[in-house]
Amino acid sequence: MSTRRAGTLHLNVFLHNVGHHESAWRLPESNPIADTDIDHYRDLAVIAERGKFDSVFLADNPKLTTDIRRRPSGTLEPTVVLTALACVTRRIGLIATASTTYNDPYNLARRFASVDHISSGRAGWNIVTSSGAAAARNFGLDDSPPHHERYARAAEFVEVALRLWDSWEDDTVVADKRRGVWGDGAKIHPAAHVGKFFRVEGALNVPRCPQGRPLLVQAGSSEDGRAFAAQHAEAVFTAQQTLEEAQRFYGDMTTRVARAGRDPGMVKILPGLVPVVGSTESEAQEMADALDRLILPEYAKLQLASRLRLSPDELHLDRELPANLPQESEIEDVKSRFTLIVDLARRERLTVRQLIERLGPGRGHRTLVGTAESIADSMQHWFDNRAADGFNLMPAVMPSGLEVFVDRVVPILQDRGIFRRDYEGSTLREHYGLSRPANRFVPDRSRL
Repeated sequence: MSTRRAGTLHLNVFLHNVGHHESAWRLPESNPIADTDIDHYRDLAVIAERGKFDSVFLADNPKLTTDIRRRPSGTLEPTVVLTALACVTRRIGLIATASTTYNDPYNLARRFASVDHISSGRAGWNIVTSSGAAAARNFGLDDSPPHHERYARAAEFVEVALRLWDSWEDDTVVADKRRGVWGDGAKIHPAAHVGKFFRVEGALNVPRCPQGRPLLVQAGSSEDGRAFAAQHAEAVFTAQQTLEEAQRFYGDMTTRVARAGRDPGMVKILPGLVPVVGSTESEAQEMADALDRLILPEYAKLQLASRLRLSPDELHLDRELPANLPQESEIEDVKSRFTLIVDLARRERLTVRQLIERLGPGRGHRTLVGTAESIADSMQHWFDNRAADGFNLMPAVMPSGLEVFVDRVVPILQDRGIFRRDYEGSTLREHYGLSRPANRFVPDRSRL
């Protein structure tokens, strides 16, 4: 029996064209070109803000990630999309993925600072590393760096970005028309960074962000990913299938954050959740089954084989996974997701066909099929039992799946007192209960 946990949970929604289910685009009501329709994303952001979500999130990848025969595969550059979403919303946070492997700190820090200014303090950066030869060849390389080296580069990248975001003091701009003085040059602090991966001399050419700096998010549960999150992240997007797995991850991250000298309460753990909401349990299951029937197994098998580093010929739809799978240590691309998929298949003794169906809704994230009440019950159970501080919502179909969640599930969470009825702050940091960080170049006079 769990005890009621104090506080309220956090909700982010992952905007992924017409939904996270593999087959969502094949539904009669779906727009197959929604991935490049800015009005579609604007509508989703407005719905999420109506539901008082903390934030919306856009993923990214520096390569064409799927077989375009299988599902919509276009991806607009996410920080550009965020600027459009900022213009139709007022409170909801705006988070985008950007890779530290194929970006440079100065330009990326400038882009996120710009989004933060345009949105009046609602920007967040999901920090990822990028792997695989396909992405590397888009940037003139033969292959991506090894896993550990990518995270070492990411750590230095973040350090440079932080220095750049602090390179203007808050009161640098004077705007004294009478004296003809626009800014105080003494309050500019060049990054002056020389490291293993980067050399960055100057200050940023954008004043300090309204939030001080964007919210820092991390997605990745490998050993290197957890270590990185413990040092830098303020929110963690993760994937767990069971309560016990989620509790272990939550406890491990709490311990790591504390060892890093940080307050674990200031790092929010948000597992992915794919809800399929029906008026009854049977209606919800019918909706889920209808989506699963639209999966094309042969295409999905190709994707699974690539994830598992196998030849497609080694996978047979009506047999379990072969015994001779690689070890996680041999995987360079999304190590933790590889392990999650294999553990799920082994634990439940799934055939390849069954595994494809389980992965179809959310690529390994937990799927809940049921009524609004039962889904709210499960979310509260994870929250009360410290398996999550909230959830990275991944509706199977959008916009309908997001609308029904906002209209049916959110009111239940609000009535139970575990989710806000209205925004109390105006910035993304305020939504997540985080203070505005001090500028590293300005002495803390409270300690003098």
